[in-house]
Amino acid sequence: MSKKRLMLTVAAFAASLSASVPVQAQTVSDDVVKIGVIVDMTGVYSGNGGKAVVVASQMAVEDFGGTVLGKPVEVVSADYQNKVDITSSTVRRWFEQDKVDMVVESTDSASAIAIQKLGADRKRITIAAGSASTALTNAECSPYGIHYVYDTYALATGTGRAVVQEGGKKWFFLTADYAFGHSLEKNTSDIVKEMGGTVVGAVRHPLNTNDFASYLLQAQSSGADVVALANAGTDFSTSLKQAQEFGLTASGTQSIAAMLVFLSDLKALGPDVAKGVKFTTGFYWDYNDETRAFSERFFKRFGTMPTDIQAGAYSAVTTYLNAVKAVGSDDADKVRAHLRTVTINDFFAKDGKIRDDGRMVHEMYLAEAKTPAESKSAWDLAKVLRPIPGNDAYLPLERSTCPLVKKP
Repeated sequence: MSKKRLMLTVAAFAASLSASVPVQAQTVSDDVVKIGVIVDMTGVYSGNGGKAVVVASQMAVEDFGGTVLGKPVEVVSADYQNKVDITSSTVRRWFEQDKVDMVVESTDSASAIAIQKLGADRKRITIAAGSASTALTNAECSPYGIHYVYDTYALATGTGRAVVQEGGKKWFFLTADYAFGHSLEKNTSDIVKEMGGTVVGAVRHPLNTNDFASYLLQAQSSGADVVALANAGTDFSTSLKQAQEFGLTASGTQSIAAMLVFLSDLKALGPDVAKGVKFTTGFYWDYNDETRAFSERFFKRFGTMPTDIQAGAYSAVTTYLNAVKAVGSDDADKVRAHLRTVTINDFFAKDGKIRDDGRMVHEMYLAEAKTPAESKSAWDLAKVLRPIPGNDAYLPLERSTCPLVKKP
């Protein structure tokens, strides 16, 4: 056989082999991957989530290269004003008219549940980056929903256990009166009782309360040795300031347990007010070289160090885009199936895993606000006391009431 004929034969054989091997099609609906970011831009949660979540999401897209599978990635955003009806109408429009493929939310649990229901109905990925209610991975779980940064069970596990171990046995709750607060109070109460403590009372306040006087008087007269602030954002900051003004801890017979604290809260309060407050968080900007590197880039972009929600949103968007690239499609079923198989390793999460109930399990941290003497710079506001392994921080999968979880 001549050399030329041999080469033609080999080429023909190679062509027949390639024809017999299926090639994975790369498909992007509408020739664009569109990510919706819905946040509280002006209200009680604008500091810990807010516009900075939009910026973090945009940074993730830019760092990814701005495209995936050869198609552009776009970020659209909206202010949901902490109103479920505005959330629902906005996200419904995004899905039906604007062809949004994935939604990241921050930070209202009732709105997150509404988003997750819409995602399940329209078969779109939804990622809860700022809301906390464990309902998202229990009764309200969705085959397309992911709960990414933290939840009320993890907050209760970290802070609740630490306070009880230090002798805080009798608890009184000052609770935000909506889904997040109710979930946080219940999860923490369960931990307190499990460890031999008691709950002597609770009072609930509306979102965005300015005057906590009557609630704090009830806490003072309750006989509790721990007053738990089961609220967040400016509600937390205001209630903590007023608790100190009332002299709630001055007698030494009562202490405050802060159940959800963000870096933005510590910055607003300052070390004089926040000193010594223990809290549980999913991220702290000054934890290691990786967290510092991202945080310094974020600071140059936005002018603040990131909260755990803002850092988590960056990680979530990157994880989603990696999944789209891996499966060669923005099809939600394919992307979600792939996400069940991945291990997330970045500056935010180490060995993170997304379970069947949608919970992204990752390491959490017990932290403490620094005193004025300890704080060496404007953002040097906290110290990590110890890591909490993900499997210890989150509700065990076998205890989940999510109907997607297969029971033995």
